[in-house]
Amino acid sequence: MALRKVIITCAVTGSVHTPSMSPHLPVTPDQIAADAIAAAEAGASILHLHARDPKDGRPTADPEVFMQFLPRIKQATDAVINITTGGSSLMTLDQRLAAPLRAEPEMCSLNMGSMNFALFPMLDRPREWQHEWEPKLLEATRDTIFKNTFADMEMVLEKLGRGCGTRFEFECYDVGHLYSLAHFRDRGLVSGPLFIQFVLGILGGIGADPENLVHMKRIADKLFGDSYQFSVLAAGRHQMPMISIAAAMGGNVRVGLEDSLYDGRQLAKSNADQVRRIRGVLEGLSLDVATPAEARQMLALKGGDRVAF
Repeated sequence: MALRKVIITCAVTGSVHTPSMSPHLPVTPDQIAADAIAAAEAGASILHLHARDPKDGRPTADPEVFMQFLPRIKQATDAVINITTGGSSLMTLDQRLAAPLRAEPEMCSLNMGSMNFALFPMLDRPREWQHEWEPKLLEATRDTIFKNTFADMEMVLEKLGRGCGTRFEFECYDVGHLYSLAHFRDRGLVSGPLFIQFVLGILGGIGADPENLVHMKRIADKLFGDSYQFSVLAAGRHQMPMISIAAAMGGNVRVGLEDSLYDGRQLAKSNADQVRRIRGVLEGLSLDVATPAEARQMLALKGGDRVAF
């Protein structure tokens, strides 16, 4: 019997945290490229990537910024490059799709619905802000909806999925998102093996506790049987406990400074720190880490030679 391989995804920078929260958050193309390459060398087989304005670190959807680091990462590592279609809740769908449509990557994230995506509680912690935009962005999420309607998702599946051969990390923030994904499966717009990311601990989505993880897995099993792989990400301090449980349950894991700024009780100095920590957990559970080639095979990806960068 072949040993199960566990895919480690690393979400390198995201659009949740801001530069004032950690001096180690990569924001420039040089920093994003270096951190992504180091994470791959540490064992991440998928790199989930956002871009930031190199002048002040704010989230950006500008394809020109993406293209300052995507080719460098591809040249330095065999890892699967996974580009966000989520961006941030303040971006339009056309803005969020601009970089993926230019890059035609093997994989993109796809949030499975519109939702409240609340970051404003991070304002409760006193800090010195480096940039005026940081507290404004966090406060804006009090009265902002992340928009991904069924029409929006259909457009992503058509333009990126059918148009570019891109497959998806389906990000499910609540149980209803699993049923939305099943709807697209029933219509023939997606097919297995599906890669479903259970997202736990975002205010507006399902909470980060073991009962919710077990429930998400139970419903996914009911809807998708053996035609999917699941992975788990958990926000903040929940990251390592929840993804360790996920690995023991037969799942894959996601780490990265997009999801948590910490490595244990101290700030992570790099994304690679978190990759090494979860790799140690996996090896302690007698689980093998998937290589990029194995991840491609598990998820039926088109291969890195068929991207546009």
